[in-house]
Amino acid sequence: MRFLPGLICLLPLLSPLAHAELIDDVNDRGELRIALEANTPPFNFKDDGQLSGFEVELGQLLANELDVRADFVVTDSGDLLTGVESGKYDIAINHIAVTPDLKDRFDFSEPYIHTNAQLIAQKEEQPRSMLLVQSLTEEKPKAGPAVSLAIPFQKGNPAFRASLENALQRIKADGRLEALSQKWLGADTSVAPKP
Repeated sequence: MRFLPGLICLLPLLSPLAHAELIDDVNDRGELRIALEANTPPFNFKDDGQLSGFEVELGQLLANELDVRADFVVTDSGDLLTGVESGKYDIAINHIAVTPDLKDRFDFSEPYIHTNAQLIAQKEEQPRSMLLVQSLTEEKPKAGPAVSLAIPFQKGNPAFRASLENALQRIKADGRLEALSQKWLGADTSVAPKP
């Protein structure tokens, strides 16, 4: 019993290590903070001052499935991923391609879009993120590598991952994701293309 007072003194020091799960923070706030750039139609953009697009509607559906409201935060590419990493935003839905470098920094949802696409680097001295833009204007888009778009969030949140995955699976299973894809992209991009 001599060690009990020592253990009691250590408990306050250990409590920061037992951080709250992201899903608990989302539920406590009653909102899912979603970062996006709002500058890439048809994915996400402003239409007469209102956010619109495929990823905006997807974010609203995910928040509804999680039983919270969607809080969209328009930001720039320099803040988008660093904001998710720091906890400023819960997720980013901004046509983000899953890459090995990003997988080292973030956990990802299952892909919500599978497509053959072109990667376009932003014209900056040091590109901070890669944007994926599907060639929607060409009748026969140029074949490119298969790319999957997914939702990044902070590493180490298994309960949040499970909640997000379940929400995304429900949206896929009942056809809402396919309907969004048809509405905004003119094709069903919710399933991986056949080789």
